[in-house]
Amino acid sequence: MRTNTSARATDGTPTPPSDRLGRPAHDPDRSTPAPLPRQGRPLRTTRRAASLAAAALALSLPLSACSSGGAGGTSAADSSTAGSAPSPSPTPAVDRAAYRHTLTGALGPLNSALRAVDRAAEGSALNTALNTASSRADAAADTLQMTATPDDASPGNSQLVSALRALGQDLKSAGGDGGRCATSPRVALGRAQSPQSVKAAGRALTALGYDTSLQLPRTQPAQHRRLANGALVRDGSRSGLGRLTVKNGTAHDAVVTLTRAERTAFSLYVRHGSNATVRSVNSGSYTVYFTTGEDWNGPKSSFTRECSFEKFDDRARFKTVRVTGGTQYTVLTFTLNKVFGGNARTSTVPPAEFPS
Repeated sequence: MRTNTSARATDGTPTPPSDRLGRPAHDPDRSTPAPLPRQGRPLRTTRRAASLAAAALALSLPLSACSSGGAGGTSAADSSTAGSAPSPSPTPAVDRAAYRHTLTGALGPLNSALRAVDRAAEGSALNTALNTASSRADAAADTLQMTATPDDASPGNSQLVSALRALGQDLKSAGGDGGRCATSPRVALGRAQSPQSVKAAGRALTALGYDTSLQLPRTQPAQHRRLANGALVRDGSRSGLGRLTVKNGTAHDAVVTLTRAERTAFSLYVRHGSNATVRSVNSGSYTVYFTTGEDWNGPKSSFTRECSFEKFDDRARFKTVRVTGGTQYTVLTFTLNKVFGGNARTSTVPPAEFPS
């Protein structure tokens, strides 16, 4: 039977008891705690994991600082992607000299055609010149609309294109058909707005150094030609006793024409608001035509503006007979405007069928 015995050091201090392997046993009277028992490799693995986590945390801090700029911040990956996007190339400026060359080439043929309009005599020659100039105006507008334009000239160029197209239309319509009630082409151009629009666009471009010289054709102001009230525009042989009175209550002057057997007997000019009388009308049956309007064109025997062409449905019949104690003859009165209680009906007549 074995017993544990205590041994003392030579200095008198008691020696703590030992186990069977000679290791000191736990002394409950000592204040220093005994070390924890070793737990082997698991403890070493835990410490390494903690060290790696601390290193990862240290590495993540600079990245967090780079991305802490708020919503507008850009990460390193985003910066590299944005920097790789190609920047748009600047639009090359249009050469001013090239535009001037195009402008001259487009307006040159039109200018020549407008000079021909200016020289042409009124009639078929003038109508032909107007049609040619109209085509040239359209062609110039097409060219300028498609050409590259300097930034400073772009508004004026667009304005000129629109004005040239309007001028082409006005040049074409000014010629008309040359028939009755045809306004003089030069008067029609004088009343059109397109020549003034072309001038305004030209001034805007010229002020920037782009020459837009155009010789627009001469124009004429609207005329107000009229004859004296009661004047005979045309007169045949009159030797009868009949009498015709015409009352013109319309807003325009009028010319009343009587025909018999498709031939004109006479034509009477009656100003608006006036009455006129023709005497010595021969016996017979007549068709009564009348036209109203403004600005009487003698060579064409027609008004040039606000024209109307009509005829009375009933024929005018003049008769002269001898009776006891004298002679009876017909006296007729025609009122051109509508009146209350009137019994005469009228019909519209095509201008080409109106007697000259």
